[in-house]
Amino acid sequence: MAQLSDDCFAFGGKLMSVDAAQALIAERVPPLPGAEPAALLAALGRVLAEDLRAPLPLPPFFNSAVDGYAFRHGDLAATGETRLPVVARLQAGQATGGIAPGTAIRIFTGAPMPDGADTVMMQEDAREEDGAVLLVPGLRRGANCRPAGEDVAQGAVALEAGRRLLPQDIGLAAALGLGSLSVRRRVRVGVFSTGDELAEPGTALGAAQTYDSNRFTLLALLAGLPVEAQDLGILPDRADATAAALAAAAATHDVLLTSGGVSTGEADHVKAAIEQGGRLVFWRLAIKPGRPAAMGVIGGTPVVGLPGNPVAAVVTFLHLARPLLLRLAGATAEPLPRFPAEAGFAYRKKAGRREYVRVRLIPGEGLPLAQKFAREGAGLLTSLTQSDALAELPEDVIAVSPGDRVAVLPFRGIF
Repeated sequence: MAQLSDDCFAFGGKLMSVDAAQALIAERVPPLPGAEPAALLAALGRVLAEDLRAPLPLPPFFNSAVDGYAFRHGDLAATGETRLPVVARLQAGQATGGIAPGTAIRIFTGAPMPDGADTVMMQEDAREEDGAVLLVPGLRRGANCRPAGEDVAQGAVALEAGRRLLPQDIGLAAALGLGSLSVRRRVRVGVFSTGDELAEPGTALGAAQTYDSNRFTLLALLAGLPVEAQDLGILPDRADATAAALAAAAATHDVLLTSGGVSTGEADHVKAAIEQGGRLVFWRLAIKPGRPAAMGVIGGTPVVGLPGNPVAAVVTFLHLARPLLLRLAGATAEPLPRFPAEAGFAYRKKAGRREYVRVRLIPGEGLPLAQKFAREGAGLLTSLTQSDALAELPEDVIAVSPGDRVAVLPFRGIF
C-alpha cells in the first residue's frame, strides 16, 4: 500500500488551486515500491522500472539502406561513368565476406555490407549490362548505408525508467532482442459510488432512483492507466457504513476513489468518513465543474473523493486522481495534452477559478473552431458524448469572446 503519513500534504487552506494540488502530489507522494518482469506484449502501458540499456547496437551490423550496388567509394570515378563487374548477389539475412577492389556486389535492403565496401548506389541510379554495373559520379562516401548502432549505440539508454510503455517502445525492446521488461507493479485502486439514489445497471430501478454511471466511467478511465482497478460497488447513505467500508478498503488498496458524498448535505458522508479514519488533506478545489472534491489519507492510503455530477467527476479525475495514480505508479509526469483553438463562443467566469467548457472542434484553415455545448449542467452526460474537447479557461481569465485563442484538451488524447 501507499503508506502515506496523514499529514504528508499539510495544507491548511480552504480552497486549493489545481496547480497547488498537483504540486503537492508531485512533491510529497512517493512512487510505490516493487517491480516485476513482464513479457513484451504484457508490458504495454506499464511503467518501466529501470533504464533500458541496449544490450547490442541497433542496427547490429553495417548494412544497406536500399536495394542497389555495394562498392568501394575509392573505385568511383570523379567524372563519367564507372564500370564495375558484379561479382555476387547479397540478400538480407545472408552472411557476407569481403569485396575485392574494382568490383561491385548486388545488394538488397538490410543485407550486411561486405567487408571493404562503404557505399551503395541505388538501383534507380545505376544500370547493369553484360554482368557489370555502370555507376554515376558524385555519390558521397557512405551513401545509402546504415552503420552499426546508428539508431541506438550498445550500452546507451534506449528507454528511460518511468516511461509508460507505448507500442513503439515494445517494438524497440523487441529489436534489441529482449523478451521481457522490468516494470513497476500496478497501483491497486478501489472504486466506490455513493448514494441510496443509485441503482446497479441491469437491475430493476427503484422509486426515485437513477442508474449509477460514475463508477463505470471511472473504471473505464482507469483502464487506460497502469493500475489494477476493483469495483467496490455503491455505498449507502449511512455514516457508519461509509466509514467502515473506506477503512476496510484502505487496508487492501493503494488508492480509493469515490464519487458523490463530498458536499455539505446531511447525506454526504465521505468527507466525514475520511476525517474519522485519517486526515482530510483538502476539501474543495478551485475548479468548475468539480469544486466539491476532496483528498485525504486513511491508514496510509490516499482517498480521492470526486463530486457526484458526472462531468465534475470526469474533470476532477483528470486533474486530481490521474496525476496521483501516475505518481504512485512511478511514471514520469504526463501533463494532459493541450493545443490552441479559436473560441466560437462568449463566456464569463469568476477570477481565481479554473473552468472547463465542453466544446466541439470544427476544423478550419487555421486553428480549429471551438463551439460550446449548448447547455452547462455538470450532470449532463451527453455534454461529454456530444463534445470532443474541454476548453480550459485559466484562473486569471474572466471573459472569453468569439475569436479569442483558448487551450483545449482533446478527449481523444486524454481518454
